[in-house]
Amino acid sequence: MKIVDYIIVGCGLAGIAFCEQLRATGKDYVVFDNKSQQSSRVAAGLYNPVILKRFTKVWRAKEQLELALPKYKTLEQLLAIKLNHKLPIYRKFASIEEQNEWFVASDKPVLNQFLSVDLIHNSNVSINAKYGFGEVLHSGRINTSQLISSYSSYLLNNGQIEQDAFQYDLLDIQSDYVQYKDLRAKYIVFAEGFGISKNPFFNTLPLNGTKGEMLTISAPKLKMDFILKSSVFIVPLGEDLYWVGSTYEWEDKTHDTTNEAKVALVDKLKQIINCEFDIVNQVAGIRPTTKDRRPLVGSHSEYNRMFVLNGLGSRGVMMSPYVANQLYNYIENGEPLDKEIDIKRLDK
Repeated sequence: MKIVDYIIVGCGLAGIAFCEQLRATGKDYVVFDNKSQQSSRVAAGLYNPVILKRFTKVWRAKEQLELALPKYKTLEQLLAIKLNHKLPIYRKFASIEEQNEWFVASDKPVLNQFLSVDLIHNSNVSINAKYGFGEVLHSGRINTSQLISSYSSYLLNNGQIEQDAFQYDLLDIQSDYVQYKDLRAKYIVFAEGFGISKNPFFNTLPLNGTKGEMLTISAPKLKMDFILKSSVFIVPLGEDLYWVGSTYEWEDKTHDTTNEAKVALVDKLKQIINCEFDIVNQVAGIRPTTKDRRPLVGSHSEYNRMFVLNGLGSRGVMMSPYVANQLYNYIENGEPLDKEIDIKRLDK
């Protein structure tokens, strides 16, 4: 019998963030992950404090960034890899009216630390941007695919990960511990993303799941050193490769890529850039989204040693360290959860 403090199910952004809370405080843990959920792996990994469709601040943006960026620096040191690529986001303006809306937004106290007041004129002949750009500050990209791959290898080397599906029916829940096969723990945390739909303990939570498809293109003439936001995001990956995404599909819950999504992304891309490009990859993932755009965090209504950490949607890079910190302090220190993320809000 092996005894640990925590069992964690899921090794995406949420699971890794919680693992890091445990590692920093000397807790023992074992992770179960079978790579069935791709959302964190295929995401662009953007951290962006502004909702660029409406020019409004992301929920808890300042608090999230203050926690997240030091965490990724620690992970870079732990894994000896480069994860944080600090890049400005340029929001392409479609009209003079959008320019004016940007300047109004940038003057608001909640946004002036995140939006530059300077209009950036387009000097890239491969981009169609007659009205220029607005620059988002404190933004960038975390290489989530490399993070998850490297962190999984780190756990494997330390004997802290089981790379197979978690079998819920084998979980034995007692008043003072939980046991899974020959593993006993004080607590179990489910951080499975959309995989929670198959979890009998939490599958009644209102996690919608939104499918997104993304392209990787090769565009040698684009020469773009910033993240571009228009009808889609275009994110430089290095070596003339760019991530283009994403689509939103609410009915299809598979990881299959579709020609319809490819056509839609290419059509939008051609309206933004005018240089030649080749599609080198197409991927799909199911974002763990919620109707109120808030995470799902908290304890099971019946089993007080069972917890959920989910519902981060498309903002997992920024949000995961914040919600992991909240859950850790809730379990270990008895601190109340932020009411907006606590699953008890759903009891109403």
